[in-house]
Amino acid sequence: MKFKDMPKSPVFPLGYRWGFEKRKGVYESEVTALVRKMLEDKDIREDQRFAWERWRTEDRLTKKP
Repeated sequence: MKFKDMPKSPVFPLGYRWGFEKRKGVYESEVTALVRKMLEDKDIREDQRFAWERWRTEDRLTKKP
């Protein structure tokens, strides 16, 4: 698979703070809550989906040593 149209990764201002809250009533680490909040952002979600698809289709995974 060739990636001709690579999207630009989202850039946030220096010092940007994500307003995240941990779920109530269940255990959730701060890191998990932060990632969950970040993935609510459409640009980040699309960027991560593209990165995942690119990683999954890399030639190194299909070539035998």
